[in-house]
Amino acid sequence: MNDVEAPVLAAVRNRIGHLTLNRPSGLNALTLPMVRLLQRHLQIWEQDPDVVAVVLRAAGEKAFCAGGDIRMLYESHQSGNGLHDIFFEEEYALDEYIHTYSKPILALMDGLVLGGGMGLVQGASLRVITERTRMGMPEVGIGYFPDVAASYFLPRLPGELGIYLGVTGIQIRAADALYADLADWCITSSQIPELDHCLNNMSWTNQPRQALQVLLATLGVSKFPGSELKAMQPAIDEHFAQPDLPSIRAALLAETSPQFQDWAEETVDVLDSRSPMAMAVTLELLRRGRKLSLSECFAQELHLDYQWFDKGDVMEGVRALIIDKDKCPVWNPPTLAELDPVRVHAFFNEFERAACTPQRQVTA
Repeated sequence: MNDVEAPVLAAVRNRIGHLTLNRPSGLNALTLPMVRLLQRHLQIWEQDPDVVAVVLRAAGEKAFCAGGDIRMLYESHQSGNGLHDIFFEEEYALDEYIHTYSKPILALMDGLVLGGGMGLVQGASLRVITERTRMGMPEVGIGYFPDVAASYFLPRLPGELGIYLGVTGIQIRAADALYADLADWCITSSQIPELDHCLNNMSWTNQPRQALQVLLATLGVSKFPGSELKAMQPAIDEHFAQPDLPSIRAALLAETSPQFQDWAEETVDVLDSRSPMAMAVTLELLRRGRKLSLSECFAQELHLDYQWFDKGDVMEGVRALIIDKDKCPVWNPPTLAELDPVRVHAFFNEFERAACTPQRQVTA
C-alpha cells in the first residue's frame, strides 16, 4: 500500500504532526486499521520533542468522519468473530487518549462529523468547524446508543441540549455547534488553505496552544448567528427534563406555544421513528453520565456494547437502513407504550454489580 492508498496519512510539517483520515469515498468512516494508525502516530509524536502540536483532519469535502464502519460491525457479529468488540475497545482507548493528550490537538472538521467522528474531536484541545459542518450523534436511528464518550460530553452541554441531541439523534449546523459548545471556532471552508499556510510558517514559542488560539481568533469566529438550538432551548429544557420518554413525548404533544409548536410536532415524529429501546437506554445512559468520570463513561458504554448486539436493536436497524435498505426496521418493542423499563435498567444494573469486580481491559 502506498501513501496515497493508506487509510490514514501522516506527515510532520513545521513541527506539527498532521493526521488525515483518508477514506473519502466511505465518508472517512473509521475502521480498526485506522484506529490503530491514529493511536500509533499520536503515541510517537507525544514522545517526540520536535513535534509541538497535532492537526487532525480528513480528505474530501463531504465528511470529516461519518462514524464507525457499521457494516463491518454488523458482519462481525453475524460471523461471531468478535471483531466488533475489539473495535469498540480500541476505539474508546484512542478517544480517551485524545482527551488526555499532553500536546494540543487541533481538530479541523469540514463536512459531516457523526458518531465515531465526534469521539475523535470532542477531546481535542481546539475544535474547528466550517460552514459545511454537520454534527451529531445519530445512533438511535439505527437502534444503537450514543457512545465514544457521548455519555460524558453530551450531558455536560448547556441545559438539556445534550439529552435532546442524544435521544433524537438529529444533526446540527455550525451555528448550533458553537452555541452548544461542541466546537470552539468556525472558519470558512475557503480559509482552509490560509490556515495551512499559517501553520506551515508559524514561529513556535514554549506555549504552542496559545499560539494556535491566537491564530484561530484571527481567522475565525467563536459565535455564529442563527442558532436554532438557542431559539428552541427554553422548550428543549422544559420537555427533555421530564422523567422518562413517555413523559417527554406527552409534554411535546401538549406544547401550545406558537413559537415552539411546529418544532414539538416535528420532534414527536422523530421520536416515533426511532428505536424505543435505544432511546430509553440513551436517556438513562446520558443522565447517569452526568455523575461519572470520563473513564467511567467509557467503561459503561463498553459494558453496553458487550450486550447490545445480542439484546438491542442495532442489528435490525443496520439491516433495514444499510444492508437491505428497505428502511422499515422492526424495533423490539415497536412503540414506547410497549417498552418495559425493567429491560432498560437491566443493562445498567449488571454494570453496577460488575463495578466491584475486575473489568475487561480496554487495550490499544
